[in-house]
Amino acid sequence: MLYFSLTKKILITVFCALLGLLALPNFVELDKEVPLLPKNTLNLGLDLRGGSYLLLEVDTETIKKEKGEFLLDDIRSALRKNRIKYSNLKLINDGVSLIIINEEQISEAKNIINSVDQGGSNLFLNQSVSELNITNSENIFNVTFTEDALRSKYRSAVNQSIEIVRRRIDGLGVTEPSIQRQGNNRILLEVPGLDDPKRLKDLLGQTAKLNFRMVDTSTSVSDALRGKIPPRSEVIYDKDSIPWLVNKKILVSGERLADAQASFDQMTNTPVVNFRFDVAGGKSFARATSENVGRPFAIVLDDQVISAPTIRQPILGGSGQIEGGFTVESANDLAVLLRAGALPAPLNILEERTIGPGLGADSINSGTIATIIGMLLVLAFIFLSYGRFGLYANIALTLNLVFIVGVLSLIQATLTLPGIAGIVLTIGMAVDANVIIFERIREEYDSGKTPFSAVEAGYSRALRTILDANITTLIASLILIFLGTGPVKGFAVTLSIGVITSFFTAFVITRLIVANWLLKRKPEELPI
Repeated sequence: MLYFSLTKKILITVFCALLGLLALPNFVELDKEVPLLPKNTLNLGLDLRGGSYLLLEVDTETIKKEKGEFLLDDIRSALRKNRIKYSNLKLINDGVSLIIINEEQISEAKNIINSVDQGGSNLFLNQSVSELNITNSENIFNVTFTEDALRSKYRSAVNQSIEIVRRRIDGLGVTEPSIQRQGNNRILLEVPGLDDPKRLKDLLGQTAKLNFRMVDTSTSVSDALRGKIPPRSEVIYDKDSIPWLVNKKILVSGERLADAQASFDQMTNTPVVNFRFDVAGGKSFARATSENVGRPFAIVLDDQVISAPTIRQPILGGSGQIEGGFTVESANDLAVLLRAGALPAPLNILEERTIGPGLGADSINSGTIATIIGMLLVLAFIFLSYGRFGLYANIALTLNLVFIVGVLSLIQATLTLPGIAGIVLTIGMAVDANVIIFERIREEYDSGKTPFSAVEAGYSRALRTILDANITTLIASLILIFLGTGPVKGFAVTLSIGVITSFFTAFVITRLIVANWLLKRKPEELPI
């Protein structure tokens, strides 16, 4: 067990050097880039680096209202298709209500509404179970959503919102944002290093539902503002509060966008957003522009007109350009929004905090001091207790700390204050492994064995005990990684890495150093 071939020694040396290189940028600040030297440093969490903290709530009332409108349209279409006469079709709290005019058609109307529930509706993805409660008192019908259907939709909306929020934040170029579900309809967002919470709120405060519609020129805007609005049009304002009369019919939806990038107009050199549709969206856009040459069309984002250019010629390439008096930052933010997709419902900000880097600096200093003090005390204890063997263990313990930093830099894990606590705890656990080995060696040596045999037996017999202790700790920390969130997860990550590196340094590095010393010096007594 004490024999290391030349190949093993080379592999161990290369592996240690590699981890040392990965950790180096965290300890040495270089004025210029050095070829082949890694550039990744530790990602610091919100509690260490500072940044923005938001607690968001998905507006479930908007979801319920939107699905109610879908239900109303589906029922209206189904009844008209089957020539069922009705009146007073309207939205109620959890669905819609209506009156069937002809009493002889009540039974037929009920069957038609049931068919909407069983698959004619685009309300929910799962149509295998009934999602509507249909009740009627003579000719008055109330059609409401079941609690299970609403709960399923809310859960889906929160999951979709988390993914879209993640894509929007990633578009800003920040590292390691923490996005967690909290409760039934809330999202906890932490963005380390982002000290502009207003920009973050602006980015998340828009549902980003983009659509392209024709401007209605059949009636003047002034007449529309006086109440003379055509039935299929509506008045929408732009960011300068200028009203536009726009058709309700959507020519192309933003869901058909394949890409959006901030750029500059080649003629005016002003910031613009270039967009590109998918195949189906490109065909719809080409057809719409071909049929409306010479007419203005509106680009509407979240019920606000951002641009209303005139169609000079058919746009057949499936791509176009949005102009809206953008700054470079606002054009980039709009491109991020469009690429990420539309939120299923607005996000309400319940709580916001901006954590300054000063607090993080204090935490880093405190954690560094705690780590240094703990490390020095441990090194002193192990050296005084075991002499030369303690010195070898101290070398391995120092390398263990370097290895942890190197692995964290390699996987770009986020270091939090609890993560620093995990590193400090790991140092203590690494000492424990060495103590078990050295005490076992002492017992074997005191029983009359030669130095070489005592060391060989000490490592062999301590292996199982240390493996049992480390594996159980590793299992617990892995469970915390997969099931825990926030600070708990940060602690578990550093603890898991520390358990593995501690075992490696105790059973490989220390054993290699001790074995080389024994083979070269061949001592008659063990200094332990």
